[in-house]
Amino acid sequence: MASVRKVTYPVFKKNQPDDSFKFRPLPEPPGKAPFHLDLNTVIPDISSEKMVFHMVGDTGSLYGSNFQRIVANEMMRQYQEASALEDKPQFLFHLGDVVYTYGEAANYYPQFFSPYRDYPGPVFAIAGNHDGDINPAGTPYNSLDPFMKVFCDVESRPVHFSGDVNRKSMIQPNVYWTLETPLANIIGLYGNVPKFGMITEQQRDWFIRELKNAHLQGPGKALIVCIHHAPYSADTNHGSSSFMIEFLEKAFTETGIHPDIVFSGHVHNYQRFSRHYANGSIVRFIVAGAGGYDDLHSLVMQGDKNFVEDSTLTEQVRLEQFCDDRHGFLKISIEKAGKGVLLTGEYFSIPHEARPGEKPISILTDEFKISCLK
Repeated sequence: MASVRKVTYPVFKKNQPDDSFKFRPLPEPPGKAPFHLDLNTVIPDISSEKMVFHMVGDTGSLYGSNFQRIVANEMMRQYQEASALEDKPQFLFHLGDVVYTYGEAANYYPQFFSPYRDYPGPVFAIAGNHDGDINPAGTPYNSLDPFMKVFCDVESRPVHFSGDVNRKSMIQPNVYWTLETPLANIIGLYGNVPKFGMITEQQRDWFIRELKNAHLQGPGKALIVCIHHAPYSADTNHGSSSFMIEFLEKAFTETGIHPDIVFSGHVHNYQRFSRHYANGSIVRFIVAGAGGYDDLHSLVMQGDKNFVEDSTLTEQVRLEQFCDDRHGFLKISIEKAGKGVLLTGEYFSIPHEARPGEKPISILTDEFKISCLK
């Protein structure tokens, strides 16, 4: 009898309740439109030849700090052991769900500040659904208040709930924003609290303008889009988000602009998809949400009646690689290559089979390269 295999395409989970009532109004932005942050403001004299940084999502941990600390330590080890200065990661871009379950200030120390106490670079972030959710049984607070104090401050200064960690606040200009670098524009979106995401019309209009602005700066820059809620997924917990797929595809169609790559978290595993478009372009969609939360999300097995494939939304999308049984993180390198740039992604996973007393060491599990020539 043939063995049952995991699916190789995005799936949608059946019979999902409508939780749009969880939508939370966005906070007032501390910065001015169009909400750009120049990386040179945070890291002076950043190289215009090569840039290396980490990416990871869903690092918070409810039940213990073991996995999130191992992931953080392995990223720190890459800083320490880089053989050449140009290969040393320069910052971390967090893909959301920094703190579980309700993004409370009291949980930032055990779930973020303490595990990343010794991470040597600055940390940028987009917010996840848990970062914006509110504990109904707790002391009243506004959605995203702690996140804004940590990542979207008007100046870099000590955070009063960081405990004994001296990491200062980041100066991102808004909850949705663009990080401008010499080699890439990284557009960060906010998908709000509902499980499959919701985005306001105001943010949609901003995103359209940002795609056009980033495109004008090519071909010497990669165009990267980050959104916490994964558009495509083959996992058993969430599945794909039809809202995010339709939101992104309508924006791409309206502008005629495709990013080079889309990064997401939300799903607690690693998945690499490719979507092929009629004009010949290919966009990679990466899920990297195995950054520390205790429970990982396995992929759906073929024939599972709780999930369905929607050919109208995913006909041109295929799963190329995945890792659903280990925590891990991404290292992204972007370097000049002729008239464009070359983006290299490396996913490092951490074996859970280490013997007692052994120090887990991350291993290279996937690698992809994208020539950005727009």
